[in-house]
Amino acid sequence: MSAPTTSRSLPGPPNLAASLKSRRTGAIPGLRHRPVAPADPEKAAEVDRRLETWAREHELFPAAWQGDFTGFQFGRAVVLQHPDAADLERLTAAGKLLLAENIVDTCYCEEDEGRGGSHRGLGGRLIMAQSALDPYHGIPELEEEWRHGVRADGALRSYHFALEDYAALATPSQTDRFVHDIARLHLGYLAEAAWAETRYVPRVWEYLVMRQFNNFRPCLSIVDAVDGYELPEQVYARPEIQRITALACNATTIVNDLYSFTKELASDPDHLNLPQVVAANERHGLKAAYLKSVEIHNRIMDAFEEEAAVLSAASPLVGRYAQGLSAWVAGNHEWHATNTHRYHLPDYW
Repeated sequence: MSAPTTSRSLPGPPNLAASLKSRRTGAIPGLRHRPVAPADPEKAAEVDRRLETWAREHELFPAAWQGDFTGFQFGRAVVLQHPDAADLERLTAAGKLLLAENIVDTCYCEEDEGRGGSHRGLGGRLIMAQSALDPYHGIPELEEEWRHGVRADGALRSYHFALEDYAALATPSQTDRFVHDIARLHLGYLAEAAWAETRYVPRVWEYLVMRQFNNFRPCLSIVDAVDGYELPEQVYARPEIQRITALACNATTIVNDLYSFTKELASDPDHLNLPQVVAANERHGLKAAYLKSVEIHNRIMDAFEEEAAVLSAASPLVGRYAQGLSAWVAGNHEWHATNTHRYHLPDYW
């Protein structure tokens, strides 16, 4: 989509000094979510230990990132998101994919992280990243050059080795599903970067379309593999299954927008998120736009739960998959609401 000119403008950051001074944490008031039990600390610590060993073995990030690795709480995230995981190996595989996705996003996409990310030239970097998952096939000497290129880049290595370990536990169709969902994610990254380069402020529906691609889908659509079964491809591909998957992904992505709101705007006042876009389009102040964004999330959550319940009643297997999606959404909300290292809420209540 080309970026038309527009008179809409971002309204600027909230009163971050007051918001951060208040250090308000916990669940967002009025946000629809399902409470979950706290993550087993021993299990989370063991997943973290395995992930750190794996990351160091493959030299995926420098020692200076250690504080970020600890603060992100990858182990606690996947334990919360996959409460019915078949075993620790599958939980660790999910953690490796999550870690790899964050390394690629940080190193390739995020300019405000100061770690090499840039909007310019992003397409070229992301097509190489996709090839770390969807391998190049050609004449032997060029294949070897491609392998050397993948081995030489930490972000590419993270994708390659994470998928290799996941594929050892998942079926070929589940693995292929993940590869295609990462391609969707990369498409969303490119749309966001293009808008940033042209300083285009999208309409609300345009922004939500972008976020349907630039979202957590690669994490949610592996729930059956992590739980130790397969939703057959011919079932997964059905439009109604695709719809509840998309609704779950969209709801949890808006959760990320809401919890990361003050963090993002403190580092980049022009960073696109749903409250910023609602404010620019509907001429609301940021507080009103933030609360409107909570309402949008809640309506999407309602649609997911209602439609998933109907499908689950007709098929126990679909019900198991829908429950896995619901558990991921709930666990991810808990991770956001309790991760005080990363997130604090604006003082809007």
